[in-house]
Amino acid sequence: MTAASLTNAPAPTTTPRGLLQQLLRDSGYVLTGLPLALAGFTLSVAGVSLTAGLLVTTLGLPVLAGTLYAARGLADLERFRLPGVLHQPRVRPIYLAAEPGSGLWRRILTPLRDAQSWLDLLHAFIKLLVSLPAFVVLLVWWVVAIVGTPYAAYDWAIPRGPDNQDLSQLLGMGDGAGARVALNTAIGLFFLLTLPLVARGCARLQASLARSLLTGVAEMRNRISTLEDQKRAAASAEASALRRLERDIHDGPQQRLVRLAMDLSRARQQMAADPEAARQTLDEAVTQTRETLDELRALSRGIAPPILVDRGLPSALAALAARALVPTELVVDDDLGTPEGRLDPAVETTAYFVVAEALTNVSKHSRAAACRVEVTRRVGRLEISVADDGVGGAHLAKGHGLSGIADRVRAVGGVLDVTSPTGGPTVIRVELPR
Repeated sequence: MTAASLTNAPAPTTTPRGLLQQLLRDSGYVLTGLPLALAGFTLSVAGVSLTAGLLVTTLGLPVLAGTLYAARGLADLERFRLPGVLHQPRVRPIYLAAEPGSGLWRRILTPLRDAQSWLDLLHAFIKLLVSLPAFVVLLVWWVVAIVGTPYAAYDWAIPRGPDNQDLSQLLGMGDGAGARVALNTAIGLFFLLTLPLVARGCARLQASLARSLLTGVAEMRNRISTLEDQKRAAASAEASALRRLERDIHDGPQQRLVRLAMDLSRARQQMAADPEAARQTLDEAVTQTRETLDELRALSRGIAPPILVDRGLPSALAALAARALVPTELVVDDDLGTPEGRLDPAVETTAYFVVAEALTNVSKHSRAAACRVEVTRRVGRLEISVADDGVGGAHLAKGHGLSGIADRVRAVGGVLDVTSPTGGPTVIRVELPR
């Protein structure tokens, strides 16, 4: 049983209009929750009671299965209502299903073996315990706020007998109309101003119970699946990096060191017989040493670029853009390089290698004339965009350069999106959590 569907929930807002919308959503959730709770309680009690009475016959199990299916329908309705209150993606578990070709009794008994079906029934049974007090509290708050706030407008129309005592009199504020209007208006304003908080609390209380029973297991399984995917992606990215490093060392510095050893051995043999030839051989060996050091420095940049550690992401990306074979425009937030604005080292390293791999792919495959890299800090995330005007056709198939980027991004919990129609342009967008 894993998460089957995720849909985005509306984000909370702090503007007056957003607060009013949230108040109406919370109030609607709580006030309509009581009829649904009554229906669920009636269904669960009637279904379980009927099952207990018919359990001695073969009709008991089909009735229980039907009760579980009905509780599932009410649970799906509750899951549909949750995102407006919790501002979290909608999650629906995958229920246990009978195998194709199963017999009638196996299909009937399938929901009885599904743990989530029993949690749905439990929610239908106990939801009334939370929905009823939440409904009463919120209804009272709405009534007092609506009746008390404009009290001054209709105080004159309320009939009063000689024996009537107002609340203001009981509190010792006097028996005049002014004291009565002031007190009732103040009470109404208090309830009106606290109404959003009360509605929010009642809605969150009711929604928390629904989330724990109806989506908690699915969310946990979905989280476990995400972590496993990140672990596999990290292992794949690390293995690819090690293979590439091994190949680069074998094809580059190792070959040069072998030649260097041969040149030094030949120079030693030539030293006595032909000093001039030995000198030329040593000059070649010195050149080989310098080229080997240059290649080792390049490889060290691919493992842990010193400029990224010392000066931060903007300077490291500027160095990448300067070395790129395709003219590259770089736009990056400067505060990412300041001590206060530095990101987590894992995020910085991932961002660096994403841009490095993307620019390498642009140089090798895109036939582009220009490239643009944008790195922007957002609330809770880092956005990276690499766009080129090349021929397009880039994709995430295994064995292509973008698959390595995808593994690195998934390893830190990020998201990768590639838009590359045939004929171009290609845009790679990456979001990394920070």
